[in-house]
Amino acid sequence: MNSGSNIRPYIEALARDALRRFDDIATKASSALRGLTSRGTDVFVYPNPLAQERLRNQRDAERRAYEQLKKEPAIARVVFDKNGIQSTWYICRSIGLPSAGVTSYRSPIGRMASLEVGSDFTLDNGDIAVILEQTRFRTSQGPRGWDSAPTVVTTDQIGPITVKSLRELADEPEITNITDEILAAERKRIGIVDGIRRHVIERMALRDQPVLDEYQDEIFRMALDSRLFILGPPGTGKTTTLIRRLGQKLDTHESILSPEERNLIDEVGKDAPYPDHGTSWIMFTPTKLLKEYLQEAFAQEGIASSNENIKTWDDHRRHLARYEFSILRRSDGKGVFVLKDVPSLRSNTIQNPRPWFTDFQEWQHSHFLTELSEAARLLESSEIRSCRRLGGRLASILARTHKNTVSTLFEALAQENQNVQGLVSDMKKESDAKIDAALNLQLRRDRGFLQALADHVKHLDALEEDDEGAEEEEEDDAVSIRRGTPLTAARDSYRRAVRAQARAAASGRAVKKHSRTRKVAEWIGDRGLAETDRNQVGQSLVGQTAARRFLNPVRRYIDRMAQRYRTYRQSSHSKKKWYNNDGYGARDTHPLEVDVVLLATLRALEEMYEKTGTPAGSYLEPFLGIYRNQIIVDEATDFSPIQLACMEALAHRRIRSFFACGDFNQRLTTWGTRCADDLKWACRGLDIEHIKVTYRQTKQLSALTRDILQAAGEQAPLIRLPTHVETDGFAPVLLENATIDATVNWLVDRIREIDSLVERLPSTAILVNSEEDVQPLASVLHAAVTEYNVNVVPCPLGQAVGQDNDVRVFNVDHIKGLEFEAVFFIAIDRLAANKASLFEKYLYVGASRAATYLGITCERTLPRAMVPLRSHFKADWSESSA
Repeated sequence: MNSGSNIRPYIEALARDALRRFDDIATKASSALRGLTSRGTDVFVYPNPLAQERLRNQRDAERRAYEQLKKEPAIARVVFDKNGIQSTWYICRSIGLPSAGVTSYRSPIGRMASLEVGSDFTLDNGDIAVILEQTRFRTSQGPRGWDSAPTVVTTDQIGPITVKSLRELADEPEITNITDEILAAERKRIGIVDGIRRHVIERMALRDQPVLDEYQDEIFRMALDSRLFILGPPGTGKTTTLIRRLGQKLDTHESILSPEERNLIDEVGKDAPYPDHGTSWIMFTPTKLLKEYLQEAFAQEGIASSNENIKTWDDHRRHLARYEFSILRRSDGKGVFVLKDVPSLRSNTIQNPRPWFTDFQEWQHSHFLTELSEAARLLESSEIRSCRRLGGRLASILARTHKNTVSTLFEALAQENQNVQGLVSDMKKESDAKIDAALNLQLRRDRGFLQALADHVKHLDALEEDDEGAEEEEEDDAVSIRRGTPLTAARDSYRRAVRAQARAAASGRAVKKHSRTRKVAEWIGDRGLAETDRNQVGQSLVGQTAARRFLNPVRRYIDRMAQRYRTYRQSSHSKKKWYNNDGYGARDTHPLEVDVVLLATLRALEEMYEKTGTPAGSYLEPFLGIYRNQIIVDEATDFSPIQLACMEALAHRRIRSFFACGDFNQRLTTWGTRCADDLKWACRGLDIEHIKVTYRQTKQLSALTRDILQAAGEQAPLIRLPTHVETDGFAPVLLENATIDATVNWLVDRIREIDSLVERLPSTAILVNSEEDVQPLASVLHAAVTEYNVNVVPCPLGQAVGQDNDVRVFNVDHIKGLEFEAVFFIAIDRLAANKASLFEKYLYVGASRAATYLGITCERTLPRAMVPLRSHFKADWSESSA
């Protein structure tokens, strides 16, 4: 291999070859795009909507990949030796070409781009290849054609070296005089430098890492049905690894996924109405700002992402709880709770929710079995002979299976389903006939009776209904009352109230005071059932209610989870342990409480699926739509173990694909996940992988963030800066005893200082302590830097507004997961006072957002927690040596 004076000719030849291949690959990608456009999706003799949708998704994915290939023909070049024969491959980001020597990074051979030069690589046929050279590109197209700037080249004898521009190196400049000759020689001399240059962050976006390092690459190629948590400090490429993995697992081309993975996808796809694999994924993120940030990164990778794919847990929780499981109230009367940020939970419950969930899970299971046992006893003691016989058989089944899982119990109860159905149907016909006869009697006496009742009912809409004892037919009446015509609503209100009167007469339990039904019953008075009929109908209704609990126990177990939770919360048993005594209503519920109900519901569904499968037309079948082939979680430590367990439960049971990433030291929520035990509790069978090479920060800022953790009493992670990469930078700077005017003047000086050190003003964030501080500081600072043509934009609620090189002002609450070249903390001593319990976390997260420049101001002096860090700071960057 070339060395010494032969380096330049070799690199120049490499540059010419690369530029020629870029043009060839882009031309072929354009041709492939035209071929895709000419092919339709109507290839089926008998149209199959699901197959057509999958074909459309596949074509759309190919189209996006070829569009990306036109803009970015290659990300790497690899030369390897196999049995003494050298081969050269160009590696593309997401899709390869049929031509020899061009492949996708997602393919098995694409892994060569991530391995060290000199490594062995096993080819598909079992041969061993030795990697001789590795080149990484940053391609772009300009007026002079394709270029890669910069390009990093490593061979078995050279480098790594950074080539500033392949185009500058490959083109022969026009030389007409000695000046041209001298300048051309200088450009070529400085165009190749030792080591790897750090990439300046010029825009607010996730750092693009086209080729992963060896450890990240191994993770992203793990099998589809893996379950992994990537644990690592800021800047280690955790999120990038998740995105690259998703892109690979969505690519169903036979050269990308293994036969086992493709078979698994095909098998799961048979579950109608299950979504197509190409759209069957969700990435959860803590904030809306980070969601916007991620969508751009997905687009860079050629992955189509919609609001259905990238979600905050707050949004998805509301969807599940409101529309799928009727936990939250809706306008049609379904649902139990109203979601509010109420002080219902004790602080220890919020910080350690696992025992709380376990306690509820055990209680609700026992309570459900107790309800069934009481229903069987009611039937056994009924005056109606057929109820007594049925009750005896049901009680026998419960006695035999009470220690088993509920799914085993349901399987045993299924043998009595037809008998229960027949009994309930016959009894309901008789009781409904008597109630309707009573109504018709009143109408014969007074044809205006129903209208009068309708006039009365319309004034009762604001009253709560007693839904704790309501059964299916009463719930149907409630919907009819709300949605029907006035006379229909009056009829159904009459039926509901008369049933309540009869049931109260038979059971000795009064109708709930102040309820809507009680008010209707009082208005009806003695215009309901005759006393004899009332007792008889009451006995029948009590028997129907008891029997109906066995009619569809699976549905009852899942649908009424929220009602059981409300009873649990009201019980003295739980009140003493987990809840505050006041400050919220019976229907008010904290978001974390909804998480508990959701997890109990999802785990109940999981047990049912494991036991019974999903027979077509069953109660369980419609819920298949909530599951996804891949669940991905970014910044997972900001979520509670209960929330993570809910997310994991949304992974399709046959695949169980769950990938998450995070850092315990970056947890910014009081309920967030705190340790590996929390993770493994939330996701059974989870592996944890530590990654340690951090690519974001200079060695000065890496040292500061390490010492922030140590000062907070936390164990600093073992991190490594990348080898051969320039990591020297600037010490962080500090301003104390700063008024607002002094702060603004200091910021102007620091921004001008950065602007003078780089070609373009890089991505810059200013972090303030509240939403109320965002606009005022942005306005004052913008006016102060206008003469330097710098634009300052406020980002209220963390919105990603502005242009690439704008200076952005954020509330510190919204900066999780972002990265900037420069970051300024404003009035950090006020932050320490306002967020005392999480201050060190905010300091660590905020400081680790900065790649090169970090500035901090104080209204007075450094907060006590930061005093041990004072030696890291300078007054300005002129005091630091770059």
